[in-house]
Amino acid sequence: MMDASQLAPTDLAQHEYWMQQALELADQAQALGEVPIGALLVKDGVLLASAYNLREVNHQATAHAELLAIEAANQALGAWRLEGCTLYVTLEPCPMCAGALVLSRVDQVVYGASDPKGGCAGSLMNLLEDSRFNHQPQVIRGVLEAQCSDKLKNFFQGLRKRNKLRKEQAKQADGQAD
Repeated sequence: MMDASQLAPTDLAQHEYWMQQALELADQAQALGEVPIGALLVKDGVLLASAYNLREVNHQATAHAELLAIEAANQALGAWRLEGCTLYVTLEPCPMCAGALVLSRVDQVVYGASDPKGGCAGSLMNLLEDSRFNHQPQVIRGVLEAQCSDKLKNFFQGLRKRNKLRKEQAKQADGQAD
């Protein structure tokens, strides 16, 4: 695993460019009421696929940005193997997504914010670089970390405020019904 601070300036600039695109996808997810996570797959400097979380909209537990991007890239390439591809994602992949990244043979995974409660690219465990699997993508963490982390923190703070307000309104409505 490599930290973004260890990258050469030209490599960091390239990764920041694509992560900025992933952040824009995260904004699209947030506009739909989804957790703001964006992901995209790039091969040879060309965008193959992009996606954002759609779990709430699709009522589908597996509609994570990474899985949707993998599926779109598979279709774009006409292959299940994504060798030579880099995945950019705003949040560290969960166990499900990390497993899909290993199985799809993605060469490199670049993520922004760490996920101490569910991350499987170094936080809770590192499924991506586990030598027991037959494929280990290179992991680069912390690209535009502050922006990615702030986007998620702000989303969840807003969600908590809205939920608190709804509870207070429901309590007041119950009090008026008496």
